[in-house]
Amino acid sequence: MAVLRVVPDLTSADLDAARRFYGDVLGLEPVMDHGWIVTLADPATGSRQISLVSHDATAPVVPVVSVEVDDVDAAHAAAVASGAEIVHPLTDEPWGVRRFFVRDPDGNVLNVLGHP
Repeated sequence: MAVLRVVPDLTSADLDAARRFYGDVLGLEPVMDHGWIVTLADPATGSRQISLVSHDATAPVVPVVSVEVDDVDAAHAAAVASGAEIVHPLTDEPWGVRRFFVRDPDGNVLNVLGHP
């Protein structure tokens, strides 16, 4: 299993204001918008990203980071084998990702995902 991308997830009470701030200050532009999560990226590369999140559509918490992996099932198996707390079960989401949430030893919740 390999990590493909790591994106910070910032909780936002006002997605429009946050989107404007990151656009004005850092020049980031929206590359995904589901209404409750907006991912912004550097328009030159698209690879440097942050996500702004008001809530999660299917999970009980907002994660602090999203980690895309090449084999989400292997990552899930490793998390379970390690005894880590699974906060949101391995799920095929309607927006085209397979993901689960896991809590790290410091209490941070990670969204681990793959694109099937």
